[in-house]
Amino acid sequence: MLLDGRVGVITGAGRGIGRELALALAREGAALVVNDAGVAVDGGPSTERPAHEVAGEIARAGGRAVADTGSVTSWDDAHGMVERAATEFGRIDFVVNNAGILRDVIFHKMSEEDWDAVIAVHLKGAFNVTRAAAGWFRRQGSGVVLNMTSTSGLIGNVGQANYAAAKLGLVGLTRSVALDMKRFGVRANAIAPFAWTRITGTLEAGGATDAGHARVESLRRMRADQIVPLALYLVSDASRGVNGQVFAVRGSELILFSLPRPVLKSRQPGGWTPQSVADAIEREFRDRFVPLEVTADVFPYDPPE
Repeated sequence: MLLDGRVGVITGAGRGIGRELALALAREGAALVVNDAGVAVDGGPSTERPAHEVAGEIARAGGRAVADTGSVTSWDDAHGMVERAATEFGRIDFVVNNAGILRDVIFHKMSEEDWDAVIAVHLKGAFNVTRAAAGWFRRQGSGVVLNMTSTSGLIGNVGQANYAAAKLGLVGLTRSVALDMKRFGVRANAIAPFAWTRITGTLEAGGATDAGHARVESLRRMRADQIVPLALYLVSDASRGVNGQVFAVRGSELILFSLPRPVLKSRQPGGWTPQSVADAIEREFRDRFVPLEVTADVFPYDPPE
């Protein structure tokens, strides 16, 4: 088994991609703290207990798992998850930051609460859990961080300023952890998953138009379990030389994303003026602008089976 004897924390593991990852990690021998606060898609209250359901399913299959219902937005709860892994299973080898909520709204109508709630779960939550594990990783000289980002941040989508900012922030966090913790044997990578889940299911409302309907039907064909092989690889020792990278899985398609780098440079002896900047933009730069696109523009074709 790829992860025999390893111990990890996976957040947002009660449903969708998180659930599939938790079950697969356990099948590969990992002992898990299965975290899910059991909230609604928008972060509101819910009576569900998905963390307990998944932990129970793992236990019935002969695996090792304990449920945790803490909030990743809480520094104390995040540290409690990691401490619990170390207490229950003796160590901590990896964290998978998968917890997320969605509050889509066009930007000029987005409230401060909509912004803060999404940033808190996706970005602050990933920081809290990773920071809680960092000391353990440093002391033992090893550790793996796997963050779930999104093409909403890497490319863009309408009505998702909060979600896009959080998810692109996760790319910056991934790269920073990879750089800062490399000397301690720690690796950090990110996946932008394409899959039909509780969160992407909210796009049903956008299916009223032909384009919206086509997008929903395309997403329906992409399953959460298709993310599993890449995630298992990145958490395991098989990916020992992979650090600070951003991947995507779209059906049977495996994708590596580039990261921002200069694409064009111009020099003005003696310095720039507003007019010379305007001239250079029109003469040299405009044809190299990155188009203002959404994810569906970059991936307009049906996902490969």
